[in-house]
Amino acid sequence: MDLRFTDDELAFRDEVRAFIKQSLPDSIRQKLIAERHISKDDLVVWTRILNEKGWAVPHWPVEWGGAGWSPMKQLIFRDELQQAPAPEPLAFGVNMVGPVIYTFGSEAQKKRFLPRIANLDDWWCQGFSEPGAGSDLASLKTTARRDGDHWLINGQKTWTTLAQYADWIFVLARTDASVKKQEGISFILVDMKTPGITVRPIQTIDGGHEVNEVFFDDVRVPLENLVGQENKGWDYAKFLLGNERTGIARIGISKARVRRIRELASLSVYGDKPIIDNPRFRQKLAALEVEIKALEMTQFRVISNERKREKGKPDPASSVLKIKGSEIQQATTELLMDVVGPYALPYREEREADRWNEPSAGPDWAAAIAPTYFNMRKVSIYGGSNEIQRGIIAKAILGL
Repeated sequence: MDLRFTDDELAFRDEVRAFIKQSLPDSIRQKLIAERHISKDDLVVWTRILNEKGWAVPHWPVEWGGAGWSPMKQLIFRDELQQAPAPEPLAFGVNMVGPVIYTFGSEAQKKRFLPRIANLDDWWCQGFSEPGAGSDLASLKTTARRDGDHWLINGQKTWTTLAQYADWIFVLARTDASVKKQEGISFILVDMKTPGITVRPIQTIDGGHEVNEVFFDDVRVPLENLVGQENKGWDYAKFLLGNERTGIARIGISKARVRRIRELASLSVYGDKPIIDNPRFRQKLAALEVEIKALEMTQFRVISNERKREKGKPDPASSVLKIKGSEIQQATTELLMDVVGPYALPYREEREADRWNEPSAGPDWAAAIAPTYFNMRKVSIYGGSNEIQRGIIAKAILGL
């Protein structure tokens, strides 16, 4: 496999860089550099800038807004967004439910939902995990039963990211309890304004409100909101999670964070010299850079195999990207904690940052490092925990 970019790919990379530099609002860029959360409005504004350019959903089929790029150009685009840094379009729409709809959905569903996902007219969230069904997702208890021309949904979802903003949720629900647990699940699209839905916030360890509980009490959903066939939702969920795990590696973000580590480690934060002069720190940083390069090579191999993959079938190698990508993301935040040292201790909630009139205990950039470190503990769990991914690798790749 030739790992060099072609002249066309290099020209494309330059085009993407120039567009991001020219079009991304600086207020959004500065939030991301400082590891602060962007607002819903920020993401809507940027997504619509991308959509006007024709780049909001470049990996989709051309008839639904895709750019017709090769898998390598799609990878370059995602990598440049992450390194800029610039926000990626809302994954729950463009990378998860969107591909499920255009691959398995009805023509009416495609026409109704896909243009609105591309323009972020509809904000989607993911109704998969439950209190007793996280990594063992097939054990879910939420039910959907037919009631005339509607589904009647009852149950609870948890860890539902950004549900407080959502217009729609895609739900895995049990529609047949008499068969093997994986065979009785359906994939249903639910309007969040439907009576009977309750969203309750969960405060995370970094003090943020990113995830929620969602309760369904006799929620009536039209039968036509079923995606694909009844009781085939587990197949669609595996397809969706395969897409999610490929993007979950977030190699561009790790590369950008390593550059940030080098920059900050060169400052004299405390003591008589910067931490970059510490041989042990330099050794850890170099080892991390080697791992990032190795993961990038693995991602190239996964991308090169996409053409051979059967439509609708996830690539089990995406589990490798998920495991190592999440471990590297966590390692980058651990090195940032080494850089900031004792200045990681003061805690200030992000929502208070613009109103804070007390002098900082350390550098201005120090405040976000500890919250980011704690928040990143989640990446080895969501999208299927790393333990589950190792089981997939053992079975699907190693044949164990």
